[in-house]
Amino acid sequence: MDLETLAWLQTDAGRRLLEEATHAWVDHGGDPVRAATAVRRIEPDPDRAAAATTQVQLRARAVAKFSDLAPLMFFTPEALEQATRLRVAEHRAARLAAARPASVLDLGCGIGGDLLAFARAGLTAAGVDLDPLRVALAQANLDALGLPGAVQVADATTLDVRGFGAVFADPARRGARGRVFDAEGWTPPWPFVLDLLTGTAVVKVAPGIPHAMLPDDVEAEWVSDGGEVKEAALWSARLATTRRRATVIPATRPGQAAGGLATLTDEDDPYAGQPRPVRAVGAFLYEPDGAVIRAGLVTAVAAGVGGGLVDEHIAYVTGDEAFQTPFARSYRVLEELPYREKQLKAALRERGIGRLAIKKRGVDVVPEQLRKRLSLSGDQEGTLVLTRVAGAGTALLVEPL
Repeated sequence: MDLETLAWLQTDAGRRLLEEATHAWVDHGGDPVRAATAVRRIEPDPDRAAAATTQVQLRARAVAKFSDLAPLMFFTPEALEQATRLRVAEHRAARLAAARPASVLDLGCGIGGDLLAFARAGLTAAGVDLDPLRVALAQANLDALGLPGAVQVADATTLDVRGFGAVFADPARRGARGRVFDAEGWTPPWPFVLDLLTGTAVVKVAPGIPHAMLPDDVEAEWVSDGGEVKEAALWSARLATTRRRATVIPATRPGQAAGGLATLTDEDDPYAGQPRPVRAVGAFLYEPDGAVIRAGLVTAVAAGVGGGLVDEHIAYVTGDEAFQTPFARSYRVLEELPYREKQLKAALRERGIGRLAIKKRGVDVVPEQLRKRLSLSGDQEGTLVLTRVAGAGTALLVEPL
């Protein structure tokens, strides 16, 4: 899509075509070919017809990220892929709003996902981006949702940001050859990010960022949504309240109202700076959320359930009591099975298990390949955990609580 087409889609004629394209998409059960054919019968201009059809398809995909806002918004495929999920952006915006900055500047605003969240949280927000189309998309999305905010094309590294109460940045981590893993190659680059963090700033980074890269006075918050780790956010010293934090946003079922969130910090970890608590496998096993693991707070989960780790280097927690915690999946340990594949296969067949979920940590196993080799055919279901316990390969048959 280009700027001219985007502008036309926002006219009365463009909005009518989008409505027709939406009806065609629904009427043809989401079949892109049949829907596109129907739209071409309505709109003789092939570029406009294609643009409308593409927007409807992208809006359908965007529901997973933007919920009920998606049918009103405008996207490009790449920009949608890179946009922050609304629930994650809203969490960050609410936390920033609690600090009451006079305004916030979004450096690299893209299509405006975070900008929308800032505006919805009551913040006076502005955004800049190098890409004119993305700036136009951000403005279109603000307008479509009736939200205030200003956007313009600008190079973030050339701006004087001191006039804003806070700054948010989401450095681009993709180049012409794909994902950029070296922070020096981000846009803007890591030195610029470090300079931002000396002021009042929040920076979104990849969840795999090494702890060694983080400045000492910055809070690093890892966020998961529905069990998937989505990002790490670095909060400058003026906004930080701890050193490491894991924030868990629970999954919601269709039609279910969004719930709250849970957060765990290094202040919740009595083992910080001490030997990690390792113990024998108890009656229950806990699989910490990915955000907890990235934040290095697995031992905080162990403390919370009154347990310990099955191995010093493995992110599984075990205990003798049953707990439901937002920071880990809980399982009852039914029994230990043979770890060797031949004996394991015999034990599973003996128990009539034909449908097997396989979880693994710290062992060289490909679950899909192992499941195929086991050739199970029983009518029972089971969950198998393959891991190391005290350094030795171990197979545990468990059931979710």
